[in-house]
Amino acid sequence: MLVGILLNSELMKNRKILYVSSEVVPYLPESEISSMSFEIPKMVNKQGGQIRIFMPRYGNINERRHQLHEVIRLSGLNLVINDLDMPLIIKVASIPKERIQVYFIDNEEYFKRKATLRDRDSKLFEDNDERAIFFAKGVFETIKRLNWPPDIIHIHGWMAALLPLYLKNIYKDEPIFQNSKIVTSLYGNEFDKTLNKNMMNKILFDEIDESYISELNKPTYENLMKVAIDSSDAVIKGSENISSEINDYLKKYKNPILEFQPIDSFAEPYMDFYNNLLS
Repeated sequence: MLVGILLNSELMKNRKILYVSSEVVPYLPESEISSMSFEIPKMVNKQGGQIRIFMPRYGNINERRHQLHEVIRLSGLNLVINDLDMPLIIKVASIPKERIQVYFIDNEEYFKRKATLRDRDSKLFEDNDERAIFFAKGVFETIKRLNWPPDIIHIHGWMAALLPLYLKNIYKDEPIFQNSKIVTSLYGNEFDKTLNKNMMNKILFDEIDESYISELNKPTYENLMKVAIDSSDAVIKGSENISSEINDYLKKYKNPILEFQPIDSFAEPYMDFYNNLLS
């Protein structure tokens, strides 16, 4: 095992890996997604990879405690969401002791409220669909401004689920993403019911062909993840309790799939998976 880790470490050296997640420890409470969104970058960072993490700047993240600060040179861009100009604000912080930078996608309209995804009655926010569109476009536009071409883009959580779709449609001709492989980690059902029923029309506004998003006629969690799967270069089962609907959908998936790996022994399988994807 040691030989495998050393070999993988050499192969991963200086590779640029972009992690995009709905939630990351220590900025939000521990969960399967937030823990893996921290542990995987930490592991790759120790193997010599170059790491960047992106997540939404939810209003319940304590900016003072976590020492977030705005990056003026990256902020100031307007993103068009459903025909409305929405200002993009970028904030950054460092995970203590890990020397890993985390970038926060922010906007007063979408992320100021003191909650993550649900209101006080535990109902999903009506504009979660627009927040996901804004988040996906915000990540890509920021990476362009950073001029940081990622070898792998690895997404976690449904708030990041539109990145594969937007990469393969809107940003496919951008030189900075020409060699980027996108990987989706799948988890257990993250929400029941549906997102805003107009979600599909808002994505169509970005001139994405309807054939890519027909599943979003009904924007359930499973259908959103099917759209992510369809545009991903590889898939990782990040949880043991993935729904039967998603597992059945994966049976026709032609690209690489990594089966679930426990958090105490994921390092070598993940490194092998990354290296095979890049070879």
